[in-house]
Amino acid sequence: MPTKTWDVAVVGAGCFGAWAAWQLRQDGLSVLLLDQYGPGNARSSSGGESRIIRMGYGADELYTRLALSSLTAWQRLADETREPLFHRTGVLWLARVGDRYATDTFATLSRLGVRYERLAADDLRERYPQFALGDDVWGMIELASGVLMARRAVQAVVREAVRAGVEYRTAAVVPPVGSSVRTTDATEIRAGTFVFACGPWLPKLYPDLLGARIFPTRQEVFFFGPPPGDERFAAPRMPAWIDFGEEIYGVPDLERRGFKVAPDRHGESFDPDSGDRLVVAESVARVRAFLARRFPALAEAPLLETRVCQYENTSNGDFLIDRHPEAQNVWLVGGGSGHGFKHGPAVGAYLADRILRGGPAEPRFGLAVKQTVQKRAVY
Repeated sequence: MPTKTWDVAVVGAGCFGAWAAWQLRQDGLSVLLLDQYGPGNARSSSGGESRIIRMGYGADELYTRLALSSLTAWQRLADETREPLFHRTGVLWLARVGDRYATDTFATLSRLGVRYERLAADDLRERYPQFALGDDVWGMIELASGVLMARRAVQAVVREAVRAGVEYRTAAVVPPVGSSVRTTDATEIRAGTFVFACGPWLPKLYPDLLGARIFPTRQEVFFFGPPPGDERFAAPRMPAWIDFGEEIYGVPDLERRGFKVAPDRHGESFDPDSGDRLVVAESVARVRAFLARRFPALAEAPLLETRVCQYENTSNGDFLIDRHPEAQNVWLVGGGSGHGFKHGPAVGAYLADRILRGGPAEPRFGLAVKQTVQKRAVY
C-alpha cells in the first residue's frame, strides 16, 4: 500500500505549530500535525498554566499589530469552543519617570487605537492598594488585554484543527528532511512541505544551522497563596501586571491556582529533555524579597506551586519564520518564547500566506539576520 503524501506536515503542536496547522487546513490543504510529547505538554514552551496577552511593545508596531490580530482570533476561539481560554483581566504596566520604553508604548497604543488608561502614582494607589509603589511610579493599563490559559488553549486549537480535518499523531521525527522524514519508530512521513515549529528542540534537530542561533533558557515560575478570604489578588480586583524595571511580571489568582509571579530575565542554558525542573532556593528567596517590596500582604504567603519551563529566543527576540536555506520545502518556525505565545494566530496566518501565496516576507523573521550572540531587543 503506497504511503500517503500530505500537502503539509507540521512538526510541533505548540502554539505556533497548532495555529499553523489550523490555518493551513482552513486554506484547503491536507495537513498532518505531529508532536513528540503531545499538545501543551509539561516540557513544551507552550505548556503551563497561563500566558499574558498584551499589545504594548514600546515603539515596535510590528508586534503590537500581530498581537491585535491574534487577540481577535483567541477571543473567537474561546467563543466558538465555549471554553474559558481567555480572561480579560486588563494588563497593567508599571513604569518609572523617564522610562522611554513605557512612553513609547503609550504613544504606539495611542496611534493604533488600543484602549488604555494612564494612571499617575496616586491613581495607582487608589485603584490597586495591593501594590506598594513609590511616587516615581506611574502606570498604564490595557483594558481589553488579559491572560490566556496556555495548556488548555493549545489543546483547544489542536482539537479544532482535527475537527476541521487535520490529522494529529504523537510521534518524534528525525532529520534529514527531503520528500519525507522518518519518525523514531521508522514510520515514513511524506509531504510536499514540512514545517518545523519545535520550540527548544529546533536547535537539537538542526544543530549546525540553529545550534548557535536559538537559545533555550531555564525560566522559573511561582504561584503563591493569598490570605484566606482575601480577594484582592484575584481578578477582577487584580489585573495581570508587568514591572519592567524589576524584570518581573505576574498574573492574578485565576481559577484558584494561586498568584503567579515570574522573573522575565533570561536564565541559564537549558535542555528541554533532560533539564532539572525544580526551582532553586536562591530563586525563591529573590521572588519573596520582591513580594515583600511590591505586595506586602503576600510577604509570608505560602508557595503553592513552582514550575521550570524554558524560553527559546533568537539573538534579539525576533521570531524565526523562514525557509531552510538548503531545502526549499522546509520551513523553520520558532524563537517565540517570552513573548510569542500570544501571537500564535498571527504566526499561523503569516506562515500560510508565505507558503500558499508567496506573501511578503518580514525581514526581521528571516534566518539571515539571526546572530550568534544574544542581545535582547524585543520584550
